[in-house]
Amino acid sequence: MKILLVGGGGREHALAWKIRHSHLCEQLFIAPGNAGTDLCGENVDIKATEFDKLADFCLEKEIDIVIVGPEEPLVKGIYDFFKKKSSTEHIHVIGPSKDAAQLEGSKAFAKEFMHRYNIPTATYKEFTLSNYEEGVEYIRNHPLPVVLKADGLAAGKGVIICTNRLEALAEFELIIQRAKFGEAGKRVVVEQFLEGIEISVFALTDGINYVLLPNAKDYKRVGVGDTGPNTGGMGAVSPVPFADDVFMEKVKTRIVEPTVTGLKKDKLEYKGIIFFGLISVKDEPYVIEYNCRFGDPETEVVVPRIKNDLVELLVATSQQRLNEIKIEIDEQTAVTVVAVSGGYPDGYQTGKVIEGLDDSIIEGSIIFHSGTQKVDDKVVTAGGRVLTVTSFGDTIREAAEQSTYMLEQIYFDGIYFREDIGYEFK
Repeated sequence: MKILLVGGGGREHALAWKIRHSHLCEQLFIAPGNAGTDLCGENVDIKATEFDKLADFCLEKEIDIVIVGPEEPLVKGIYDFFKKKSSTEHIHVIGPSKDAAQLEGSKAFAKEFMHRYNIPTATYKEFTLSNYEEGVEYIRNHPLPVVLKADGLAAGKGVIICTNRLEALAEFELIIQRAKFGEAGKRVVVEQFLEGIEISVFALTDGINYVLLPNAKDYKRVGVGDTGPNTGGMGAVSPVPFADDVFMEKVKTRIVEPTVTGLKKDKLEYKGIIFFGLISVKDEPYVIEYNCRFGDPETEVVVPRIKNDLVELLVATSQQRLNEIKIEIDEQTAVTVVAVSGGYPDGYQTGKVIEGLDDSIIEGSIIFHSGTQKVDDKVVTAGGRVLTVTSFGDTIREAAEQSTYMLEQIYFDGIYFREDIGYEFK
């Protein structure tokens, strides 16, 4: 099969690495890709949201399947774009329709969906400019901490946990009155703060059937011990130690199955990954958020643990044959540690030469590129999150130490990474 993978981050490098090993993969293209995906296939200079160019490219290269990595093209309707054109409707597209992608694209839509299908989540109310004063009063009387969420996509920055009332009211005003998050913040979800341990659960669904993939836990805060500002993710572990059979059975029966059933009942076309951002509160799972694609950096620990041929899985998804599939998982633990540019997630510089990539490779570890670019014969930084190292081990401590050791052999000006990923489980 000829395959087009859309995206250019660490998630896409991990997917490209896995796809390259498929016996079904005849040719792999990545749009736009990075210096790492270039090692797995051929990068194409087309942005993930340039649907016309992507469609033309697919027709030119006779692409059989399109795998969509990031959320923006899904929320903007890439699935519908391909399926509504007679020239491209035959191409397998992995991802939800535009309407179904609202599970990630609109916090209010997701909350209403969960409420309708009795899926456990935090209590909430939503507000816009039209009922702003009502929102102010609601926040004044809400127990602390309180969580404010911009309704739309806000590049991972649209969730604010407020520990005092003045902060909450100030942020509420900034989001709605002063457009802190632009269009994404025209509607704000104010919800109950749930205290517990977070976990990411991934289900692959064909719209009728589903299979569960390995679970993971990511680390959003930039500083050691989960301190400092939120980032796109500083590392991840898989599997999560507390997610035993009893807990995962609750997840399946109370969350995953009602979600898949709800999508079908609402006639929302969905052939792809459902990412359940969960929190365990006294061993009871609650949904914090849905994503409509693989997470990053969770993909870098989840995908390497899947023993199945990924392309076979995705074709079965497109053809609604997931009921025929049995998922096989590597029992080893995987830990990924993310190396970022100095100053991230705020101001940071790019174009820094990366050294040691070829010298640092050891058995049981994989380097995945995120924000990198090839310039002449050198690999340089091209983003805040630059690369990740994923290692396998019998324990989280063993895998984390190996990933950290490998990153110590790599250098670029301003390199920073957390050395405590998985700290609470070591």
